[in-house]
Amino acid sequence: MSNKTTARRLPPGPDRDKLAEGLKTKYDSGASIRALAEETGRSYGGVHRLLEEAGATFRSWGGAPRRTES
Repeated sequence: MSNKTTARRLPPGPDRDKLAEGLKTKYDSGASIRALAEETGRSYGGVHRLLEEAGATFRSWGGAPRRTES
């Protein structure tokens, strides 16, 4: 039997789509995946998967590129 609680499972359907769209809106507004995971009580991977399903365009890692000294 799985260790997940039923509250964390989200079957396919309108509820999942609604959550995914809400997460995408927040992510597109600048929220991090980690912050969204903490806010919703889901794992980083679970939030990433929902964002992927919602068609989010992912930002690159690490913020602004470092400048090189000459």
